[in-house]
Amino acid sequence: MDRFDAMRAFARVVEAGSFTKAAETLHMSRTSVTQLVQQLETRLRVRLLNRTTRKVSVTRDGEQFYQRVLRLLAELEDAESSLSGAAGLPRGKLRVDVPSPLASLVLVPALPDFHARYPDIQIDMGVSDRIVDIMASTSIAWYVVASCLTNR
Repeated sequence: MDRFDAMRAFARVVEAGSFTKAAETLHMSRTSVTQLVQQLETRLRVRLLNRTTRKVSVTRDGEQFYQRVLRLLAELEDAESSLSGAAGLPRGKLRVDVPSPLASLVLVPALPDFHARYPDIQIDMGVSDRIVDIMASTSIAWYVVASCLTNR
């Protein structure tokens, strides 16, 4: 078990309130997230989460651990981004929901150039013709990527 992966999984479960939602945002299976959290609890010899079939809640120990994990993961991210080679380039995950015509005509053809310019950005693209409420959604609107592509 990679402890940082387990801590990330635990933090995401706390934030999402469910293993399924956490797994989706981490791009992992629910089983993998569950196993990481269980291994973390075994290693720490403490229950971090109360689980029922309907909800997940944080225990008192889990809340204290969660606060420390957030600081630790932020420090880790800061340490990684402070390296001289990583300082100027954007990195991370970008979730984009776009209508299918925009994806096929604009974004997909532009992806090779985008990845060449920004190799440390992982794009998670949702293609659908449904209307996305960007104010209620955790995804980033397509125009952010479009502006990145036009501001080369």
